[in-house]
Amino acid sequence: MTGTPLKWRLSRAFLRRVVSGAARRVLANRALADIDGNRLRWLRPEIDRFVGALEAEAEALRPGAGLETLPSFGNRLMVELAVYTAACDRTLRRHGIAPASSREAVADLGWNVYRRMLAITSLPVRLVTRDPGRRLRWTIHMLLRFPFDAPGAPGCAVETWTEREDLFTHFTHCPPQSYVRRLSEETEDPDALEAFRQSWCLYDWPGADIIADAGERGHYRRRRTLSHGDAVCDMCWMARASGIAQHGPRTGPRENDARNDAS
Repeated sequence: MTGTPLKWRLSRAFLRRVVSGAARRVLANRALADIDGNRLRWLRPEIDRFVGALEAEAEALRPGAGLETLPSFGNRLMVELAVYTAACDRTLRRHGIAPASSREAVADLGWNVYRRMLAITSLPVRLVTRDPGRRLRWTIHMLLRFPFDAPGAPGCAVETWTEREDLFTHFTHCPPQSYVRRLSEETEDPDALEAFRQSWCLYDWPGADIIADAGERGHYRRRRTLSHGDAVCDMCWMARASGIAQHGPRTGPRENDARNDAS
């Protein structure tokens, strides 16, 4: 953006530091697979080159993100993170990493950032109450003020209500998803959207359990997802855990429904 405000320059510098640090931690501790199927581990020189190329790719992608069209600082911040997600995936693949391996690395890198931010964000609530339902409701309501405030499209659009102890947040517009979908379509690169789907769209299952911090799994449910082509992300943050530890379905709701109809 021309004449970028100081607050945004500082925020971008902070995100750059967070993302590069996460990239170094994750890539130093995982194996990758190249397009020929060979397994390899990057050492510091390869990781340094990747981090430099990642920042250059993010800079190249940023003008197409439409940050200036978004109605709030929080929404812009989330799209900036989506830019880094896309840049990470594209840079890995340009370095010869197979798409499936790239998606796994991107998901791990994003989770490294997400879980730290979520643990910090939810800490005040977790200190105030031990009730999992209250922890979920209060934390999610706080996140819906920042960074997921919902002024409506082109920003976040969400309908929120409570049933008993459970909180429902039905997103009908998600700026990060919209950006990556647009990038995927404009560049004819379906792997870009799939990398987003296998990272951002799967974090809420374990994320809900981090917020609840009750020693149980299964505080989240979602059957429909915008990145799968559905009209809504129908999220439910459940006070009572289901006891099922999962990271979300690997196939879209329509695919699952088709399988059930065929059986």
